[in-house]
This record gives sequence, structure tokens and C-alpha cells, in this order.
Amino acid sequence: MMKARACTRREYGAILLFLTAFFFIYVLHNNNFLEHEVDSTIMVPRVSTDPDMNRSFCSFQPLSPKDALEERFILDSIAWPETPPLTAPVCLEQTSDPANSTFIILPGRGGGQWHVGDQLEVIIQISDFQGRPKKSGGDFLLAKLHNRKLGAGVAGQVVDHLNGSYSAVFSLLWEGDAQVEVTLVHPSEAVTVLRRLTSEQPDRIYFKSLFRSGSRSVTTVCNVCLRPTQQPLCNFTDVRTGEPWFCYKPKKLSCDARVDHVRGGYKQTIKAKEERLFQSGVNMKVSIRASGPASVTVLQKKEAQPKVKSTSVTSGPSGYYYQDVWRALGGTTVRQFNTAAMIQCLKGKVLHLHGDSTIRQWFESLNAALPDLKEFDLHSQRQIGPFMALDYVNNILVTFRCHGPPIRFSKVPTSELRYIANELDGLTGGTNTVVVFGIWSHLGTFPVEIYIRRLQSIRRAVVRLLDRAPGTLVVIRTANPKALTLYETITNSDWFSLQREKVLRAVFKGLNVHLIDAWEMVLAHHLPHNLHPEPPIIKNMIDVLLSYICPQKGG
Repeated sequence: MMKARACTRREYGAILLFLTAFFFIYVLHNNNFLEHEVDSTIMVPRVSTDPDMNRSFCSFQPLSPKDALEERFILDSIAWPETPPLTAPVCLEQTSDPANSTFIILPGRGGGQWHVGDQLEVIIQISDFQGRPKKSGGDFLLAKLHNRKLGAGVAGQVVDHLNGSYSAVFSLLWEGDAQVEVTLVHPSEAVTVLRRLTSEQPDRIYFKSLFRSGSRSVTTVCNVCLRPTQQPLCNFTDVRTGEPWFCYKPKKLSCDARVDHVRGGYKQTIKAKEERLFQSGVNMKVSIRASGPASVTVLQKKEAQPKVKSTSVTSGPSGYYYQDVWRALGGTTVRQFNTAAMIQCLKGKVLHLHGDSTIRQWFESLNAALPDLKEFDLHSQRQIGPFMALDYVNNILVTFRCHGPPIRFSKVPTSELRYIANELDGLTGGTNTVVVFGIWSHLGTFPVEIYIRRLQSIRRAVVRLLDRAPGTLVVIRTANPKALTLYETITNSDWFSLQREKVLRAVFKGLNVHLIDAWEMVLAHHLPHNLHPEPPIIKNMIDVLLSYICPQKGG
């Protein structure tokens, strides 16, 4: 464990000197770079130094009154507690420290006995690096209950009491030992940084496009939000969905000369010492120890014990693992599909998969699991697609197409930049059509309003599809937690993903669609978090998907 050091005047002076020197070197380097222009060059325009202009450079088109009201409601519903302001450099000793924090299991209603169907509650106290209890909330915590030998696990619901203490509530769903695991994903001070980055630097992930005509080619920067410069813009806002996208216009080429879309890069501009708030093994995704026992023994269910259901404290889990198999709580019964059952279920079906690499993972899994499903060679890049696979004998068709920008894939031809809403509008649909989509990871660095509007656009297309073809099955994959480094956190922290997971549920609530809860399916499993979950988790997700397509009779 790295020992925290107090902030001193000497540190301030050294940091100021370093930053001053770095600033002059950076300015000289960039002035030379910006003035250098040859064929096939990258043009990075100068950005205005007016803070008011930069604060408002990411603006949005007006919404309808109904959509604006929904946006306001969603923003209020996902509002995170206030987090402490930071001064530079950051004094680590005053921030949340998982090593000095603890949790304690509260006594059950049965005087220390727990039964299947009961709820277990723990209280978590967060302290700083000096061991002083925190007095405010806003820390990002995850909790789960598990038994590795039984292959059992369930996600806990965390409640912030806004005073440095938290509750985690678990449904007890299996007999035997159940061990509590509480993880500090980010201290509240790190959330302060993540909030500021989204507000001030929504363009920290940037993109590029190649413009080419004859022998001349120029690459310029593109994004949802572009900072104001003297350079004109090419407006590539989608005419049907209204999704905004812009590129700086090449000086001597037309906007119509755009050839492709490429992930440009990442600008890491966190302030001095803020990287201390994002240290693996110190204060990022670190387990919190128990003050007392960390596990309980769960006895068999009492007679007339009610089923697990929502309470005023928690909405309850969507499911849990037992013997490494996902069991849904409520709704469709999840079946286990071997190869023969998969083929029988999908016979005569068309599956259209849309989204990011976490959906592409499902295409790859289905393609590997079905022996007669043969992929056509569309000469597509493996990361990008589009892909198409056909089982001619069983009349099964599976397709994949990535969602439209922002998409962090390499070199997507402009002809392949398709928005999910437009693709849905091109489907006939029907009882043999299954539509699956997932969109979250590539929109994490942008203001959440952009994500809300993207989902509202997709929802309108889903409604149109279900109106003209009510038998169409629509399945949506949620976000999931992942492994975090400093880079991964700044560009796609679990904190960003959790906000989008909540938004997704709010936007599609009440619609005739099915969700696959990737968040809880990754959190509850014993395997480590991964942007692309490990094969055993993917197998369970595919089983949930197939259970929606072919529900158990009477289930």
C-alpha cells in the first residue's frame, strides 16, 4: 500500500515550475505542428482560449417538449450525490481509503440466523488515509454476495446515506455459506474529477476522417462536439435521426470528399497529482475489509416464506448464479441450451445484432457454437464488420453491424457508418425476426444528454418496428463493469457505464422489449470484470437471449 504524503509548499513550487516549463514546450511544439501542411497531413485546428466559448462549445439541438421533459426527469433520477471540490495538487490523505474503511453485517431478524428468502444488510463506513471517518457521500461502491464452491453469486444494492456511511442489501437465495464482498470502485474525490472531465473535456476522445480527391488527401479532426475555431465545419448530422457529427473542413477539399472514420486518440489532461485518485490496488477497485465476520450461513427456506421481491430499500436483483448458471428472478425462465437445442430454437429465425464490440462478441459466440452456421466473407475488417452468417439447412441467418459514431473502431468506411435507428427502420420484422442491440461503451466520455437523445431516437424506431410488426422480438444488452486502469477510467470508467445503464432502463421502461442484465451478470460472477466478459458469462447471456426467443412452455 502506498503511504499518503501531506501536501507541502515545496511540492506546490516544484509542480508549478514543471507545469510552466511543460506549457512552453507544448506551445512551441504545437505551433510548429499546426503550421506544417503537406498532402495526407492531419489538420488539428487551434482552439479558442476564451473560457466562455469552450464552456458552451458542446451544444444540443432543441428537443420536443415531451423529450425535454423526459430528459430532465432522467437526469434527476440518475443524479449522483454531491462530491467534494478538489484543489491542486490533490492531497491523498484526505480522500477515501479502502484500507481504512470497513463493513459490518447487521444481525438478522432471526437473532443471528438467516434463511433463504431473507435479506442481509451490511453497513459500510468509509474513512480517509488518516483513518478519519468521512462525513459526506458520493463514493462509488459495488457489492456482491457469493459462494465460490457452489458457483453462486448475487449483486447487492448499495444505498448512500450521504454521511460517509452506506448500506448494502442482499437477497439470500441459496443454502450454505454466503460471503459479502464490498469494493470501492472510486473515492468520491475521483468522481469529482470524472464529472469535471465530462463537463470541460467532452472531446478528450477525438476522431478523424480522411478526405480525398484525386492525389490530394487531408485528415481532419471530427467529433460530436468541436471547439470553436476560424476553420469552417463539415456538418454530417444524420438527416433522419438528427444525430450530430462534425468534422473540421479541409481547406481545399469538399465535405463530400470524406472517405472514412477513424479513432483519433485521447488527450489526458487531468490536473496535477489527480492520477493519485486512480491507483489500482490503492483506491480503485479495491476490496473493503469486514469488521467482524464477512460471511453468514444461510439455512433452508422457512415454510410460507415469501418469494424475493422489491422493498422500499432495494429494487431487488434481476437474477443470481447457482452452480455457475444464471437464474432470473421473475419473468422468463432461463433454460440451458446445448447445440441441438440452440439449433432447434433458432430454426427459421433471423437475428440482427447491432452495437459495439460487446455485441460483436455475441455474434462470434453464436458463430462458434452452431456447427452449420457459416460466415460469408464480406471482406470486412474483423473489428468493424458488417458480418453475416447463414445456416442454410436450418434457415438461420445472423448478422452484425456496428453502431454509428462515436465509434472507437479503426478506419470505418463512411458507407458503413449506420445508426441503429435507421437500420431498424429498414427492417420488415415479424415473428421470425429477432433484433438485439447494445450501445454504451463508446459514448461514456460525452455528456449524458447525448446518450439520452441517442436512445430516444432508437426507441422511436423500436416503436415504429413493433407497430408495423408486433411479433418482432427486441432484446437490449445493458452495460457491464470492466477492468480499470487510469486510461480506461478516464475514457470509460464503470461510473460512466453505471449512469448509462440507468438511462437505458429509464428510456425503455414500459416498452415491449427484453433486457439482458449484463451489469449484474458480470458483477455477480466470480470471474474478474472485463469489458468483454469471459466465455462462461457469455454462455449464460446467450442462454438468456435464447430463452426470450424460445420461452419455456408455461414458464
